[in-house]
Amino acid sequence: MNDAQPKAVTTKVPARLDRLPWSRWHWMIVIGLGTVWILDGLEVTIIGNLSATLAKEGSGLAITQTQVAGTAAALYVAGACLGALFFGWLTDRYGRKKMFIITMVVYLVATAATAFSFSAWWFFLFRFLTGFGIGGEYAAINSAIDELIPSRHRGRIDIIINGSYWLGAAGGALLTVPLLNNLPLNIGWRVAFGLGVVLGLAILLVRRHVPESPRWLFIHGRDREAEGLVDEVEKRIEQEKGVRLDEPSQSMTIHQRKSIGFGQIAHTMVARYPKRTVLGLSLFIGQAFLYNAITFGYAQILSTFFGIETETGYYFAVIAVGNFLGPLLLGRLFDTVGRIPMISGTYIGSGVLLLGTAWLFNQGMLTAVTLTACWCVVLFFASAGASSAYLTVSEIFPMETRAMAIAFFYAIGTFVGGVAGPLIFANLVESGRPSDTALAFTIGACLMIAAGLVEVFLGVKAEGKGLEDIAAPLSTAPGTTSS
Repeated sequence: MNDAQPKAVTTKVPARLDRLPWSRWHWMIVIGLGTVWILDGLEVTIIGNLSATLAKEGSGLAITQTQVAGTAAALYVAGACLGALFFGWLTDRYGRKKMFIITMVVYLVATAATAFSFSAWWFFLFRFLTGFGIGGEYAAINSAIDELIPSRHRGRIDIIINGSYWLGAAGGALLTVPLLNNLPLNIGWRVAFGLGVVLGLAILLVRRHVPESPRWLFIHGRDREAEGLVDEVEKRIEQEKGVRLDEPSQSMTIHQRKSIGFGQIAHTMVARYPKRTVLGLSLFIGQAFLYNAITFGYAQILSTFFGIETETGYYFAVIAVGNFLGPLLLGRLFDTVGRIPMISGTYIGSGVLLLGTAWLFNQGMLTAVTLTACWCVVLFFASAGASSAYLTVSEIFPMETRAMAIAFFYAIGTFVGGVAGPLIFANLVESGRPSDTALAFTIGACLMIAAGLVEVFLGVKAEGKGLEDIAAPLSTAPGTTSS
């Protein structure tokens, strides 16, 4: 087979995957792939809560708190953007499994090197490379999860998995307190990064058993392997559940291909789905500014305005719990109430609540405890909305472009909001004027509200639908899908 004369094959693989009952096999997928967000949460929170300690004399690094919360944070995000694009392209070309193994190795090596930082430039370099690995994870993992999880569960599972970022954030926040208080100044922060390596190794062991996406396999000329993999999964689930799975009637015929060029990817996004492209960018820019600014900069707020330095982890852990509860409790509503009302509601609602928080902070009416409580409520809704951004872009574009689409929106949205956010936020907080920090809050709030309004007008009703029904593969033969 070659791209000039593609082979046409008829398959029921998508329908067979979508009709599977929830099983231990699906839990293995969730644990093996979804736990990457815990790592990202751990990474971002650790660096945010270590910013004051790293800036102290005797830490082993000649670095300022603004450099940690601003420059290092921006480099981490920039690395994530480039990593998403690079590995996103490789994921669509060479498969999901190869990339989610390679990206984890990149993360592990870079994080270990960060723990041995001896100068600011070394620290900056490996924060960039850590982000490079994490960004690649987003493209490979989101595409694999959506292609392996049944359509009726896809919304809530995606929302909760993305929300699990905050389990890592809570763990990272709590871990920094004893490490900073009970270990020598130049040792505690190094151990904190080392813990990320330990968790990553455990995830890598589980991930070895996660299969390649059957959807990717049959489009890339490996239809027999795809059919065999689904056969094996069905047998395991039938034995586990003690049932006989019915054969689905729906099938589709596709022209197999080994790769797709950047030109066709760009044409698909800009010409074929322009409204969906605007939607994806809006959702990502809004949540990226808000989250990268606050996660990298909250410790700086606590130390600047309330004199709290080594115990910032306790406050951030409370915020992290609120963030995780949002996706956990609201996630099922994205499949029942629907994507458009839930996505727009969580974006607009969190933005309005954040405007109120900015006003209270500017009036001097908040303490460290009450500010944390306000952020906890704001982010309860914002985290569900932010998680839905990843869900949205991973399901509204054709399969051949899925990983690259995720990478594109993550990279562009996160670069605009994620690089600018920490830099603007850190400098506004550094001034020590409440009005400047309130301005940073207001910018984030307005971007979230604007993104929510875009969802109202351009959102896609994807709840309960198969991926191929939301966006037919580019390789689909016209008029061959049947039921």
